[in-house]
Amino acid sequence: MKFGIATFVTDEGIRPGKLGKALEERGFDSLFLAEHSHIPASRESPYPGGEPLPRVYYRTLDPFVTLTAVAAVTENLILGTGIALLIQRDLIHTAKEVASLDLLSGGRVAFGVGVGWNREEMRNHGTDPKTRGSLINEQLAALKEIWTKDEAEFHGKFVDFDPIFAWPKPVQKPHPPIFIGGESPAALDRLQKYGDAWLPRGNTQPEEIVRVRQWLVDHGRENVPFTVFGSPDDDKTLSGHREAGVESVTFFLDTVPEAETLTALDKFAELAAKYR
Repeated sequence: MKFGIATFVTDEGIRPGKLGKALEERGFDSLFLAEHSHIPASRESPYPGGEPLPRVYYRTLDPFVTLTAVAAVTENLILGTGIALLIQRDLIHTAKEVASLDLLSGGRVAFGVGVGWNREEMRNHGTDPKTRGSLINEQLAALKEIWTKDEAEFHGKFVDFDPIFAWPKPVQKPHPPIFIGGESPAALDRLQKYGDAWLPRGNTQPEEIVRVRQWLVDHGRENVPFTVFGSPDDDKTLSGHREAGVESVTFFLDTVPEAETLTALDKFAELAAKYR
C-alpha cells in the first residue's frame, strides 16, 4: 500500500511548504486537504463527527492556493482535495484552478469531491441542499467537457453554458482523476458513473470495501483505485485495509505547530513502513 496524509491546513499550523517537504522526506505519497469556505454562525447543521465543531473548520486555507505552495517545493507528492466542495464553487473557475495546478505541478492533482454536510454553508453559496447531488453530477460531467475539449459546452438543469474556450488544459489525460468522497448509495452511484477513484472515510469496514469493489466490477468498472481518507493508525485497521486490497491510505494529521507536526509525521512514517 501507499501512504499519504489527510489534514486541515490553517493559519495556526505548519505552513504548506514545510509540510510538503516533510512529507516527501518521509516517503509519503500524497497530501489531501479539506475545504470549507466559511462556517455560518448559525451552526444549525449538526457536525457528523459530534459537537463541538473542531476549531480547524473555521480556519481552513483555500486548498488550491495551499496545494500550489506545496507543489512549488515538492517533486512527486500527489496533491489532493479531500474533499473540494464543488457544489459551492463556480464551475468554470474551478475547472481553471484544477487545470492550472495540474500544469504547474507537472500532472500531480487528485481532485477529490463531495457534497458536504453543512447546509447553511451551501445556502450561502446559492446551493439548494435538496438538489446538491444532482448538481454535482452535472458539474462533474461539465468539468470533463471543459478539460477535454477545445470548445466545450454543456446544457443541463443546473449547469448550462454555450460553447466556451478555456485553457490551460490539464497535463493528465484525459483529465486529473476525480476521487469521489462518501459511502452512501448516491455517492457510490456517482463513483460508478463519474469517478476515477473512491475516497472512503477511515472508518469504512474492510467488508464494505470488498463489496464496493465487486459492485463496481459488476457494473463494468474494473481497476478503480481506492484511497482511504483519514484512516486510524493502528495495526488492525491497516491490516484490514491491506487484506481488502486498498491501494492507498492517508493518515489524519492534526493541525498543530511545526515541531509537533514533524513528530507526528515521524510516527506515521514508522508505521507505514511496516505495510509498504
